[in-house]
Amino acid sequence: MKKTERVFGLHAVRSLLERNPARVSLLMVLETRNDARVTEILALADKANVPVRRVARQELDERLPGVSHQGVLAESGGAPALGEHDLPCFLESLDRPPFLLVLDAVQDPHNLGACLRSAVAAGVDLVIIPRDKSAPLNATVRKVACGAAETLPVVRVTNLARTLRLLRDAGIWIYGAAGEADASLYETDLGGPLALVLGGEGKGLRRLTREHCDGLVSIPMAGPVGSLNVSVATGVCLFEAVRQRLAAARPVA
Repeated sequence: MKKTERVFGLHAVRSLLERNPARVSLLMVLETRNDARVTEILALADKANVPVRRVARQELDERLPGVSHQGVLAESGGAPALGEHDLPCFLESLDRPPFLLVLDAVQDPHNLGACLRSAVAAGVDLVIIPRDKSAPLNATVRKVACGAAETLPVVRVTNLARTLRLLRDAGIWIYGAAGEADASLYETDLGGPLALVLGGEGKGLRRLTREHCDGLVSIPMAGPVGSLNVSVATGVCLFEAVRQRLAAARPVA
């Protein structure tokens, strides 16, 4: 049976209807919401012939207990996902040096959603996460990601170490973020084919993941703060890579 996923929140639902309306089987909208943002979503649904139901708040609250759904819920058949076997062809299809994000056991869906949002903003080509010990791509992740989960390819892999070996064999440099690393993020060459690896909450990178990185880098910290939340660290690392890659591409005067 095909699994039904729920996407909620104004931004996430609008993004889904704009980019992949065929995935939406039903749109539920709070019966008392008639503002401009909801009107825009309803117009997108009408254009794509998506069925719409106006419902009471109680029904939305029961379907999405304890979350801020903002009065809109899209039921979806699930995003078409790349599999592990698709990775080599995907990398070969890129017309630029690959820019990848690997998240090693990020278990908080809010953190995962925030990481995906940063990845889209930074122009990442693909995100890789392990099947085990990682948050699922559920409604909370999609809400926090603000539409990023609907546009960014995400591959869930069975064996992360094996996948990192595949990336290395494909000529991609792999750098893991670790607070105790001697090399600074800002002094490391992040141009060219690149995979940045960030570890999960608390423990960071797992031992086997570290061993499959070409190098470890740290974010220089000022003051008594010893580490950053994984989603914040992800944004810092990604946009330092973006800065370096843009500088390398800029013609010399």
